Parts: sequence; C-alpha cells; structure tokens
Amino acid sequence: MPVAVPGAVSRAASLVRRRVPTCVLGHAGPPSLGDGHAVDRYVPIASLTKVVTGTALTRMAAAGVLGLDDPVERWLPAAPATGITLLDLARHTSGLPRLPPGPLPDRDPYAAFDLPALHALLPRLDTLAVGPPGSGEEYSNFGYAILGAALTAAAGTTYEELATAYVLRPLDIAEMTAHPAPERCLQAPGLFGGSRRPWTMDGAILPAGGLWATPRAVADLVVRLLVERRLGDPAPSWIRTGSLVWHNGATRLASLFAGAGDDGSWVVVHRLNAEPEETDRLGVTLLGQGRRPG
Repeated sequence: MPVAVPGAVSRAASLVRRRVPTCVLGHAGPPSLGDGHAVDRYVPIASLTKVVTGTALTRMAAAGVLGLDDPVERWLPAAPATGITLLDLARHTSGLPRLPPGPLPDRDPYAAFDLPALHALLPRLDTLAVGPPGSGEEYSNFGYAILGAALTAAAGTTYEELATAYVLRPLDIAEMTAHPAPERCLQAPGLFGGSRRPWTMDGAILPAGGLWATPRAVADLVVRLLVERRLGDPAPSWIRTGSLVWHNGATRLASLFAGAGDDGSWVVVHRLNAEPEETDRLGVTLLGQGRRPG
C-alpha cells in the first residue's frame, strides 16, 4: 500500500478546493464581492424565507384575514385539535420537530416533500409533536411548512402570490421568488470548473426556506423591515439578541446572515460553499464593529 506524502496531499487538496463566492452588503460602505459573487444574481436565501412567511402572517392578521391565535385546524381541517396556533408555528413554540418525519436523502432531502406529503401528515400532528405547544422553543422547518400551508389556505392563493401581495410588493421588492430564471442564478462552484446542484425546495418546504433572491433584494428586505420599519414591528420570525435583530439560513450549498442593530446599522452576508457558522460569525463581527472585511 503506498504511503501518502502529507505535503503532496496538502498541495493537491489546495488545487481542488472549492471556491467560496462571498457577498457582503451593509451600512458601512459599498458591496464587497469575492470569488465571483454578484449583487444582481439570484441565490438561495434558505431560512431567511421564514422572515417573509412570518411577515405575511402578521400582515394578514392586521388585514383581518386570519388571527395570530387561530388554531392550525381552523385553516387545515385535516389536522386534529392540538392547541398549536399560527403564532406558535411562527415562534417555533409549536412543539413540532425540526424536520418532517420520514427519510430525508442527503443529496436532495426535500425533493419528495410535496404538498400531498405534507397533507398526509396533518392528521398525525398530535402524535408528531415532541412537546406541548408554548412550553419551549424547538426550531422547526416542519412547523413553517405547516404555517405556509395555513396561510395559503386562508388567502386562497399560492405561497408566492401571498408573499408578493402582503410583503414584497408593499416593500417594493421584485427580485425574490421561488422560481428565478436559470440564466439569472448564481450556482455554487464545484470542483474542476463545474457547478453544484442546489436542493429542490419549491414544494411544501418553500415557506420554510425555498426562496431565491439577489443580494441587493435581501439588503432591501432587511433595511425596509428592520431599519425603516415600513411594515411595522418586525415579525416574530426574526431572532432577537440584545439590541440585534437577525436571522440566518443555510442549505448544503449556501449560507446567509442578515441583521440590524437598533442604531440603524445593518449587514447582509451571503456565501456559497461556506460553513454556516463562519458566515454567522462574519455577519455578527461586521455588524458589531461597523466595518467591512479588508
């Protein structure tokens, strides 16, 4: 058996290391771009989609379309009475598990989780919960999929249509969608010049993490929701840490951090092929120090 030479292995690894396209936008200056990222190309925004979903919930409640404390079964009658409200789903206090039950393939985990699959699970909500509603926080993509289904039932339209009507159009944001034109998308670079295939997230999981947007549209979303407060107080989807209001998101290929301080500072960091924890640290550092990477 041949023995690997550490130096040679290290040099070989560096030659095939994937690029990490990075885009940083914020209050402190012009966009900072690296490794082929762009402000005008569509990229997955992962769980930042939850902010759009939560904002749609509060806007629909304000318009009298539904109530924040409506039980899930009001809008999804196949669900049993569990005590779970729409606000519980938005706050991750529903007691539902993080992921939909059943096998989730590593390569494309949500591809088979379509609306029929979601509706087939509704009658089992009382047995799928890992705890009683309101008793604690359990981050749940599954819960946001159910929230999105409830909102579409209340609105009588598709998720994209209600997101546009209640959130994106009032904020004058156009470059955010579940189905961007392929030629406008920026794919994660693969090895040897190829690209990596993104997850399929336009089914039932869409309200939890399936939107795509240009980084400049994400920046507009953050500024108009958190700094300018054009639609009122931030939705319960946002995470609050001291004076910082933020959210992150990650898929296998993309990671994002977006947040704002109570002093008007804000930052958006989007990276492809990056570790989500590193993206979060970069965003928090930039927001806390009010500066950009060198």
